[in-house]
Amino acid sequence: MPLAALAAALSWLGRQGTRAVAASIFIGIFLPPLAALLKPVFPLALYALLCLAFLRVDPVEVRAHFSRPVVVAAASAWMMLGTPLLIGSTLVALGMSDRLPGLYVAMILQAAAPPVISAPTLAALMGLDAALTLATLVVCTAFTPLTAPTFATLFVAQGIAISPVALGAKLLALLAGAAIVAALVRRLAGKTWVLRQAERIDGLSVVALFFFAVGLMDGVLASIISEPLKVLGLTLLSFALSFGLMGLTTVVFARLGKGRALALGLAAGNRNMGLMLAAAGAAVPDLTWLYFAIAQLPIYLMPAMLKPLARRVAPTESA
Repeated sequence: MPLAALAAALSWLGRQGTRAVAASIFIGIFLPPLAALLKPVFPLALYALLCLAFLRVDPVEVRAHFSRPVVVAAASAWMMLGTPLLIGSTLVALGMSDRLPGLYVAMILQAAAPPVISAPTLAALMGLDAALTLATLVVCTAFTPLTAPTFATLFVAQGIAISPVALGAKLLALLAGAAIVAALVRRLAGKTWVLRQAERIDGLSVVALFFFAVGLMDGVLASIISEPLKVLGLTLLSFALSFGLMGLTTVVFARLGKGRALALGLAAGNRNMGLMLAAAGAAVPDLTWLYFAIAQLPIYLMPAMLKPLARRVAPTESA
């Protein structure tokens, strides 16, 4: 394919953003052979997403948020301390650890995880403040090696083998590597060129999200066929938790303005369980893995569902 045609295709895909992202999840579910084929690729897709997020957001805007750190610090404390305590305490009060231990572990891991790495990309596709989302993501991710093992030990009866040192090293390599790649591209190509490629960068992000989503859906269709009621229940629960966290966070930070509050809500409602499962490894029950896959549904569908709302509350950013 000629470069001009490829660039045009990426631009078109970038404009379709939220719809293309939503379609990815269903392609992964209903094409199991493709999901199995792409499963080994999703760690690379995860890294590509972070590189593109750093490239898509103007470093000046990110630094501006860090120069006024109160908002980023408050949002990070809420996501990494406030919501895990709230969810963990609620689950304990409901006796979830005894009734459904696998699901309990999954929800504790979800609450203790930082926002998904694709959060800035999803915010950009919705026309929200991607710079604020990225700044918050960086801080939350940096503190995950300290907070996640603490909450896992506090709330999970048997404990989970999460090494803070190993997790911290992975996170540092991931963030620093992506930031360096984006900085090199920006330096070599120039800021003006990068700005002109906004739609194409969004298109590449959609491609990366597609590979990530499809790979994660390996085995989900078999579960839908064999245990449809369980899958339905997990789906409803994942949407309730994601939208609940998003709505609560948006209300908590409403004083920042509707657009910024919704951007933070998007990050709070979509957590990076993959990072937690990668650290926990085989120490988690099978139900935890199934919930993790199903919990991708609100992550991928939420941008398409909420984009009309984002256009109303943040018209200057969405324009």
